[in-house]
Amino acid sequence: MTRAATTLVALMLAATQSQTGNAPSRAATQSPAPQYATRNPADYVGDDTCRFCHQDKTDAYHRTAHYLTSRLPNRDSILGKFIPGENILTTANPGLFFRMDEKRVEDEKLEGGVQKSGNESGFFQTAVEGKPPHTTSRTERFDVVVGSGTKGQTYLFWKDEELFQLPVSYWTNLGWVNSPGYRDGFVNFGRMIAPRCLECHATYFENLPPPPNRFNREGFALGLQCEKCHGPGREHVQREQTAGGQAKSPPAPGAAILNPAHFPRDRQIDLCAWCHAHGNPLLPAFTYTPGDPLDKYLDLQRADPKAPLDVHGNQVGLLKLSRCFAASTMTCFTCHDVHVAQHNLAEFSQRCLGCHKPDSATFAKAGHPVSENCIDCHMPKQETSQIVFNSKGKKNRPQVRSHWIRVYEDEN
Repeated sequence: MTRAATTLVALMLAATQSQTGNAPSRAATQSPAPQYATRNPADYVGDDTCRFCHQDKTDAYHRTAHYLTSRLPNRDSILGKFIPGENILTTANPGLFFRMDEKRVEDEKLEGGVQKSGNESGFFQTAVEGKPPHTTSRTERFDVVVGSGTKGQTYLFWKDEELFQLPVSYWTNLGWVNSPGYRDGFVNFGRMIAPRCLECHATYFENLPPPPNRFNREGFALGLQCEKCHGPGREHVQREQTAGGQAKSPPAPGAAILNPAHFPRDRQIDLCAWCHAHGNPLLPAFTYTPGDPLDKYLDLQRADPKAPLDVHGNQVGLLKLSRCFAASTMTCFTCHDVHVAQHNLAEFSQRCLGCHKPDSATFAKAGHPVSENCIDCHMPKQETSQIVFNSKGKKNRPQVRSHWIRVYEDEN
């Protein structure tokens, strides 16, 4: 499911969340042993190691929204512009604007080549409030880019070991906008990043004792790397190497790695629902193991079963409402190959025609021509209520493709 990217997944960065999403405090040495599997960063080998044996698949995957859903900041990963005239976000408050800047070390030197103290290269957001010459400002660095940019991006900054959301985001069709969760016209840099948010936008983060947005700045892996779905790869790599350090081919049976293609149907759905269905955490973030029942980790029961499912927050829930799902053995993998970027609606439509034959009575009754685009009619884009941001004084709700496959008579 491209949102991974693709956007930005539950309200992309929840303002607050209960501490059930946190790893247990390392200071609580007298607490009972936790009844869940914790993640050891040393067990992750990284995608460069996976590429050694799986280069084609790894290279293709690195072009997907899932992989690109979080990155370090650079000129390629940040899509917004920093050039004068295009680096300003005005707000509903005429006395407040935000400025985005790129600073380079060579630009920060005094005469004689002496480096200015405290100035470093990087990308920065600055809130400027007041009227010249009586202005105040606050500047924070772009430290993490969240979102592939298919729809948009938001940005995080470190304050010591705590992660916060920057107040200005980027939307692909609009440019710089107020970040979701921030009020237009106000200076605020205080929106905390909860572990559950990072869980759907990173391979792992190592939680530290409270507050809930406190993490090990050296203990994380950005993007949804191979090991997000296949599990930590250290043991797998060790098994596949000979004593001389050369990888064996093909891999030996029982190679200490998870293959979701071999999961039962329910476990395949659970793997996608981990981030593409709404659920309240029952165990700390980054402790779910692909292949396990998800309901042990997330409470997937809806507080109000009659409330509509959001097109962004619960794609799996919408899919399960579809007759296509109920009358078949389909999973998310039936239509989605997560190892490659998929944007061709005609290719998706071929999946539909695998069951819905063009010469069937259903097509004839509806006067339905054979089409290369089943998707726009039967899975239309609809506004999400879980990502709301302000741009030029107006509230914006992005459109996300519905996964409730059906005939939308009222909409067409």
